[in-house]
Parts: sequence; C-alpha cells; structure tokens
Amino acid sequence: MSNKKILEIVGDFVEDYEVMVPYQALEMVGHEVDAACPEKEAGDTVKTAVHDFRGDQTYLETRGHDFGVDVALEEIDPADYDALVVPGGRAPEYLRTYDSVIETVQHFFEEDKPVAALCHGPQILAAAGVLEDREITSYPAVRAEVEGAGCSWVDGTVRDGNLVTGQAWPDHPEWLAEFLDVLGTEVDHADPVAADD
Repeated sequence: MSNKKILEIVGDFVEDYEVMVPYQALEMVGHEVDAACPEKEAGDTVKTAVHDFRGDQTYLETRGHDFGVDVALEEIDPADYDALVVPGGRAPEYLRTYDSVIETVQHFFEEDKPVAALCHGPQILAAAGVLEDREITSYPAVRAEVEGAGCSWVDGTVRDGNLVTGQAWPDHPEWLAEFLDVLGTEVDHADPVAADD
C-alpha cells in the first residue's frame, strides 16, 4: 500500500465525530491528512457540533470540540492530494458558497480521485455540480436537495466508483471500510494481545 495524501474540508460547526474520526482513522493506517478551511490559517481552529439522535424528529445539536486546521484552503493546490473527505454537520450549508471549496471539489471529480462524503457533506457536492447520474446517499433530510442535483438516492452506505457516501456518523465503520478499499489501503489485523491476569 502506498500512503495517500488526503484533504478534509472543514469549517465552523462541522459535525464533531464526522471530522475527527475519519481524520484520526486515516492517519492511524498511515495516510497523511490535511484539514483545510477557507479563511482560516494553519494553527487556527474550527468549532465542532455534536449531532445526536435521541428519538426526536431531527437530531439534537450541542457544542463539540475545537478542531485544528492544518492549512488554509485558499493556499493549497488540490493536485497535491490523492483523495478528499467531506464531513457533514452545519458547515456544508455555508462552505458551498466559497468558490475555493467548489473548485477544489470539482478537481477531485474531474481527475476521478477518491472522495468520501458523509451526512450533509453531499450538499457541497450538489453545489459543485458533480452528482449527475451518480448513486449516493446523504443525511435523509437533504435527500431532495441532492436528488435535485441529478443523482439517485439510496438508503445506506453507497459506493459509486471512487465516491463513497454515508448518511451520518453511525455509518463510520462501513463508510470508512469502503473508502479504505477505494484508497487501496490494506489493514493488517494482528492477533489481539492477551491481557495479563
């Protein structure tokens, strides 16, 4: 396996688990991940939001952690990256208004590079005009919006070529496994170490 350089697009009130878990999991298996945010510099942070499901008609949102930004989105060249991660939360609804975000996303689709999007992340893909004739999923509440961008919506984690989508952070195990497969990442499952009695 060759390690990949992966870009993760972040912004204030990105969903806490959806930004942190992929970042850490991808680094854990040897990939290099850069969290990039428009109008923020390396060393800045974004505020995260925790979306929890407690039996209400929609998720409950609470304040999450501060998450560090590695690079300013305006200062990167997407050609330097092998893959893209687009987490959800509230951030996608305004991140999609930045030209730098749209142009970056379009690069990954034009070059047929691996892309993983979760929850509200497909709102950015819809705004970038890259969903035509694709089969994807998203948070169910944005289904009509992404279908309006020309895709077929499927209930469950979906892999369509190099695009992997999931509905929310409970999909992490299957969503990340599919993305690792697209990346060509082989994880060595060593035998568990027995604890001393």
